[in-house]
Amino acid sequence: MSGRRQTVALAGGAAVSGLMAYAVFAITTRALGAAAAAPVSVLWTWWGFAGAAFTFPLQHWVTRTVSAYGEGAVRAALPRVGLAVLAVSGVTGGLAWLGRDALFHRADAWFPLMVLLVTLGSSLIGLARGGLGARERYAAVGASLVAENLVRLLAVTTLVIADVTSPVAFGACLVAGQLCAFLWPSALRFAAGGSTLPASRAFVFLAGTGLSQLVAQVVLTSAPVVLALGGGSPADVTALFAAMALFRAPYLLVQGSVAPLTVRLTRLVVAGDAATLSRVRRGLLGLTVLTVPLAWGAGAWLGPGLLRLVFGPDIRLAPHLVGLVAVGCTLAVVNLLVAVDVLAHDRSAHVAVAWVGATLAGAVTYALLHGLDPTDRTVWAFVAAEAAAQVGLLVLLPRDRAEVSGRA
Repeated sequence: MSGRRQTVALAGGAAVSGLMAYAVFAITTRALGAAAAAPVSVLWTWWGFAGAAFTFPLQHWVTRTVSAYGEGAVRAALPRVGLAVLAVSGVTGGLAWLGRDALFHRADAWFPLMVLLVTLGSSLIGLARGGLGARERYAAVGASLVAENLVRLLAVTTLVIADVTSPVAFGACLVAGQLCAFLWPSALRFAAGGSTLPASRAFVFLAGTGLSQLVAQVVLTSAPVVLALGGGSPADVTALFAAMALFRAPYLLVQGSVAPLTVRLTRLVVAGDAATLSRVRRGLLGLTVLTVPLAWGAGAWLGPGLLRLVFGPDIRLAPHLVGLVAVGCTLAVVNLLVAVDVLAHDRSAHVAVAWVGATLAGAVTYALLHGLDPTDRTVWAFVAAEAAAQVGLLVLLPRDRAEVSGRA
């Protein structure tokens, strides 16, 4: 399959996977009811955070390291990375056990155990997709995205047909999807030889990437929670949640499709091709200039009607707020692309610094706008955080040829 067709297959796989994930959760909530599905919702929330903190970093660490240094560098670092992942997974499971009553409203150990398994599974999926991406098997990466949620969709459908109403069973469906990493066993094996790197390099990359993506995920998803804590009405909270879910779809699509970009940019960095990298940076700036006004116009003009069409007539949000949500989510997409560029330069700490600064910018904006309506205040803080992240990422991106080639 040609490179272009593989990239298209990857994008298609990401889109189909996202739709199936929505279907799985919709089936779960309808089958169990809002109250009984609560522990499954918490587990799904953790899955989202684990994807940011483990799947994305491991995938891009493997892809970048193999592209820059060869498979031997990953093979050499993998035992220590694996032990670290195992330890962190045990800690997450232990914390979930200690907080099981508040989190899951259950006294048994099933959901804390699944928190541990979701953490391990997210790491395994990241490793497999990184191996596939490093070998430019992008269609297989797309297939892994589809397979993960297809297994879940078939599993929850089977539970519904069998009239199973156990939240534990539905939670187990989430865990089962991650076993699809074993469908590509070759992606989990890395050849010996070639360059080796200190294990500390891997940990620095993974820690910086994990922190930055976790913060980015919180910024992208937490506005409804902030609004609820800030005095927003239940109707406004639901409307904001719906708007962010709708306009976050492009981000999820791009997030699942950036493996080819990681490989391409890493090779440019290794080659010291500063001219091409500069053109990429200008292209990202141009993408922001082009898409932000379009997002504002489309969101403010079409967004309110689209929200009512998709989520029901009771979902109402002022046009200017829908436009701002669209702008914030568009900035998030560009921020993801810029972050991949920075990571290709092996500057994961810079990405983390940019996102910590963005969070502070959002908090300061929220504090300064204390006189506004709670929904306006929350949405403006979200946009400010995404805008600050883009400024920080672009400022911290290496610019001169010596800096580019020296780090690779």
